[in-house]
Amino acid sequence: MKEADKIALKRTVLEACRKYQVDASEELKEVMKEAQDSANEYGAPKDRYDSFRTQLLRKRDMFAKQVQKAMEQLDILDKVEPERLTDKACFGAIVFTGEQKLFISAGIGKVNVDGDDYFVISPFVPFYAAIENLKKGDSFEFRGKKGKIIDVF
Repeated sequence: MKEADKIALKRTVLEACRKYQVDASEELKEVMKEAQDSANEYGAPKDRYDSFRTQLLRKRDMFAKQVQKAMEQLDILDKVEPERLTDKACFGAIVFTGEQKLFISAGIGKVNVDGDDYFVISPFVPFYAAIENLKKGDSFEFRGKKGKIIDVF
């Protein structure tokens, strides 16, 4: 794969991750608003032991924390420099192993890009420790399974 193709792929994966996070945060904000609206419509607690409104407000707070987490993940993605190619598995790198394609940045999970699944992982997960600083052609072992780095950029 040519250098320009690698940069273009990295940009595409990064944009897909950003879109995924923005969409997720927008959906969470909507659900959070619905929980708040339901609590407002319900009105003041009927008595001191009325837990329904409290339950709705807790739900709203839970979604608020998830929105905050999504925004933190976006901040991490903003630190990735797609034009910077690397020869080792590190933050911002795309890593192809024999079994999967990884993007090391934020802990988002699986993102589909042009029909291919990329596992977007944080540098703080155990699998990253198994491949950290490995280069193309290096082998690794994770939880008893052996693997090989096919490409890194």
